Amino acid sequence: MYDLVSLGELLIDFTPAGISENENLLFECNPGGAPANVSAALAKLGKKTAFIGKVGNDRFGMFLKDTLAGLNVNIDGLVFSQDVNTTLAFVHLDESGDRSFSFYRKPGADIMLEADEVNYDMIKNSKIFHFGSVSMTHQPSRDATIRSAGFAKENGLIVSFDPNLRVPLWTDLNAAKEMIKIGLSLADILKISEEELYFLTDTEDIEEGSKVLYNEYGEKLMFITLGAKGCFYRLGDNTGHLPAYDVNTIDTTGAGDAFMGGILYQVIEKQKSFDEYTVDDIRVMVDFANAAGSLATAKRGAIPALPSLDDIIEVLDTGKRISG
Repeated sequence: MYDLVSLGELLIDFTPAGISENENLLFECNPGGAPANVSAALAKLGKKTAFIGKVGNDRFGMFLKDTLAGLNVNIDGLVFSQDVNTTLAFVHLDESGDRSFSFYRKPGADIMLEADEVNYDMIKNSKIFHFGSVSMTHQPSRDATIRSAGFAKENGLIVSFDPNLRVPLWTDLNAAKEMIKIGLSLADILKISEEELYFLTDTEDIEEGSKVLYNEYGEKLMFITLGAKGCFYRLGDNTGHLPAYDVNTIDTTGAGDAFMGGILYQVIEKQKSFDEYTVDDIRVMVDFANAAGSLATAKRGAIPALPSLDDIIEVLDTGKRISG
């Protein structure tokens, strides 16, 4: 039995790594892809995880396979394309470490995952199924994602969804909204950024926007990530906010996935049904996840920056929360 199976993109993040002697911009090759990051995050915290997705049969694909395997993420569900290369993303950082992206994905192997290539037995033998919307931008991975999430729901898994909206990957933002709404309709646990909340609800009021989504989709647990400002949470009609931890931020790539891993780690540890959760439970979960997300910003890359359980516990014990 797996604690978590994730499905979606596994790709290369090229992150800025300084300037060469010839004064050219250097990029470092890092493993990434939000669903894969979440599987890796939980594996680093000692949980049994697996990943389902598609990469190219190239050096990048082999590097990604070896990275996940090296973290003890099961890769029996990883498919290799003979025709399409591994997807590449170039990450551009501003002075505060915030990101923008350029993608090489026309097509990329991640969007070529077919529904009949998915290992459904792997999904059935898991506690949590996690996915996002990046694998819903194009066919055939759109159908593979929706079918897999529906299968997980039908088989009684906890379904976790992080839209992870990447505007450059969508040719039609109305289609993006519709696909994300399908994800919302299947999700028990939702992690969403404040920008994504505004995109879906047209309101900048986080309390009101989260209420709109809750009333329409009924997510059991909802977390709106606010970057350096921490996280807003909703448990039914109960809402609140907890601050992030103060770290030397270098690169925010993967911070949200580390946060998501922290939340799902706590869900697995608590072994409660959703109607048993208290506000105190949620605050413990969010504080733990905030520590994980904050730590992930202190290193370059996504998977390489994911914290260990000892790292998180140390921050919880000694770290300073951001005030204001």
